[in-house]
Amino acid sequence: MAPTVGFIGLGLMGKPMARNVLKAGFPLVVHNRSQGAVQELVGEGAAAGTSPADVAARVDVLCTCLPGPADVRKVYLEADGVLAGVRPGAVLVDMSTIDPATHQEIAARAAERGVGYLDGPVSGGTGGARDATLTIMIGGDAATLETAMPVLRAMGQRIYHIGPVGSGAVVKIINNMMSAINALGVTEGLVLGTKFGIDPAVVYEVVNNSSGTSRTLGSAQAIMRRDFEPGFMIDLMHKDVGLAVDLGKQLKVRTLAAALAQQTLQECQALGFGRAGTTAQIIPLERIAGVEVRPHEKA
Repeated sequence: MAPTVGFIGLGLMGKPMARNVLKAGFPLVVHNRSQGAVQELVGEGAAAGTSPADVAARVDVLCTCLPGPADVRKVYLEADGVLAGVRPGAVLVDMSTIDPATHQEIAARAAERGVGYLDGPVSGGTGGARDATLTIMIGGDAATLETAMPVLRAMGQRIYHIGPVGSGAVVKIINNMMSAINALGVTEGLVLGTKFGIDPAVVYEVVNNSSGTSRTLGSAQAIMRRDFEPGFMIDLMHKDVGLAVDLGKQLKVRTLAAALAQQTLQECQALGFGRAGTTAQIIPLERIAGVEVRPHEKA
């Protein structure tokens, strides 16, 4: 029989991820702070949990996908949290992007209860969550991963076992740090070319076929459409890059470019774009330069 799966955190990423678990045939119990997403999935065949502890008491594998470290600590460690209800032998997978130390603390507490724990942050955005094509970065032991693997395969195409608990989190933080640094170059390049009078569509095409290209350059297409909807929000990217900068301080590793990226994201937040998509990172620089990055109209 398929294990019963729990899913806590049904936001932009969590809801489609949970839906794919349900589509794969796993009995599913869900919980979320706001109830709209819960009722939507209940209508598709899931069961509703009344609290994190209630969900944990009813499932064999529990996944969580939450905004930040404080949210993860609350869901796992408070009186009605996951560790208050989880059954011995269960497996917990936190798929949030948070710091490795929080994962390590929760994993140690889970081990005291005879419970396996993995950190499994994801990359691929809302499209990858919807299409079950996410990249999943796992920290934890191999036996625990083997138990959780069928559930993870319902959500992702590429599942990497990085190392012990916390390792997945570090690779995810590095990934988002590098993405944000690349985005800084993309925005400055597009605005610079536009200010000079060059069609940004031409800048995009040429750079995309030259040494300056990157996957992040693909965001230029959304920028030129003026599409700032949140596939991934400025607020969350600022949080993730901040985690990278903090980790650099802890490990005595220079993260100058990351710190610059963090500041530009903070500038977006100050202007009220925190809940916009990361493509909105270009707007403050456009305002300073007095241009908007739009393709030229064809004659």
